[in-house]
Amino acid sequence: MSAGRPEVVTGVAHLDRPVRWVHITELTDPASFLKGGELVLTTGMPLPEDPAGVRRYVDELARVDAAALVIELVRRYHRPPDALVQACRARGLPLITLAKDVNFLEVTQVVHALILGSQADAMRRTQRIHEAFTALTLRGAGPEDVVRVAAQLSGHTVVLENLVHQALTYEVSGSTLEEALTDWEQRSRATPTGDHPGVGGPEGWLTAPVEYQGERWGRVAMLPVRAVEPSFGPEHITVLERTAMALAVARLIHPTPWERTAHRDALRDLAEQRHHSPEDARARFAALGLPTEDSRFLAILVDLRTANLHTADLRTSDLRTSDSDEAAVLEARLSEEARTTGIPALVGELAPGRLGVLLALRPSQSWRPVAGLLGRAALDVASTAVVSVGSEVTDLRDTARSFRAAARVAEATPPGQPLPPDRPFHELPDIGLRRLLYAFREDPRIQEYSERRLSPLIDHDTRHGTDLLTTLRHYLDASGNKTTTARRGALSRETVYQRLRTIERLLACDLESGEERTELHVALTALDILRGHP
Repeated sequence: MSAGRPEVVTGVAHLDRPVRWVHITELTDPASFLKGGELVLTTGMPLPEDPAGVRRYVDELARVDAAALVIELVRRYHRPPDALVQACRARGLPLITLAKDVNFLEVTQVVHALILGSQADAMRRTQRIHEAFTALTLRGAGPEDVVRVAAQLSGHTVVLENLVHQALTYEVSGSTLEEALTDWEQRSRATPTGDHPGVGGPEGWLTAPVEYQGERWGRVAMLPVRAVEPSFGPEHITVLERTAMALAVARLIHPTPWERTAHRDALRDLAEQRHHSPEDARARFAALGLPTEDSRFLAILVDLRTANLHTADLRTSDLRTSDSDEAAVLEARLSEEARTTGIPALVGELAPGRLGVLLALRPSQSWRPVAGLLGRAALDVASTAVVSVGSEVTDLRDTARSFRAAARVAEATPPGQPLPPDRPFHELPDIGLRRLLYAFREDPRIQEYSERRLSPLIDHDTRHGTDLLTTLRHYLDASGNKTTTARRGALSRETVYQRLRTIERLLACDLESGEERTELHVALTALDILRGHP
């Protein structure tokens, strides 16, 4: 058609209308043969002479939703009639003129071939969409997999949210995480959703409701790519419809509340510093409802260590046996306790047997009462759990440091370690020499040091049936006081003197030296820990 030198006279704003078919007509009433979406080709011969007749002709084309009218200016007209131009402009019907003769039959053949080919491609793409989501459903995929496939098939960012507009699962495509999730709740609330997939809101989101056992649970949103116009077509609607259906099935298969899954994944990524940038992390956590500005953050870890589950007040007494059940009960309890404080918090399992809590405190709030409440709740569920608190930080990007500090406390806390009298948790100042050595008990350098310093004494006791190691322990515990050493060992002073000289000879040391006594004390403490007596 380009050989006819086409020119758009009216309806430029409506040139994006889809063309369903091409129709050649020289009838005065072609609308009776149209079904909508046709590109109407005419030489202009059938156009009425009077303006009223021209308006009636155009009105009929517009009424059946013709895509456009193409008129050849060769035989009857050499310029479009004013009445035709005015009528097309009034009805918003695109009017295209051809300055040269064009073989309309060739045009129809080419366009019809394109239309049929496009329809076949669309059918194949739709089939691939259905196959992809059917495969997800058959293998019991979770929400993360469903959302990821939806984004891959559509080329758009896809976000799953709950009814309070918290973004639980997402897959970014065509934008950054920061762009997708910044001010999520505010933007989401400005975007209404209906009972079926549709485009709405100031940003033109494509949304669909997600239901669970007949009740609306949340919705899935597909965000537009600004550089692409139009943003969404029939295939995108198909993708979103299948996404909503697959999520409904996944909700039945995976009964764990998806909020917990979202909190768990977010905490793991934060603790392991897997975000691309601080801005991405802030956008993600704000979209989960956690304040990220003007807040102080604190990480708390709860480690389950052969804990005995207390179920008297849990209302879930059947959850007693496995570690995963125990972790689920504890996670639910900690989430509930955190909500009662009014302090925003995320709770999630960071690793098997280890739960993490991230508190977002206001500048004036003290973390100790909250940590105490959560610690008591944890010990109420699992009596032998170890609750460790990290360092307080003022920026979300530094939260990984707080998690590392809490992990160091946990690593330095032996099973059965007594709690401080004033609190149900351990913190960094609690780590002294003994607990520091306990944390490094598997380091070969610690083992080698203890063996090198004390093995001559241990070997002597084994060969001769003596107990010089105990005498050395009493002497070091007494800070070198021989009288106290004699009393603790129920020995005479002369015997103590004799034993200490033997110890100095065997270990090639000077027990009067404070530095050497310190070295021996470290070696002896490490030996106790390595022998399982921390």
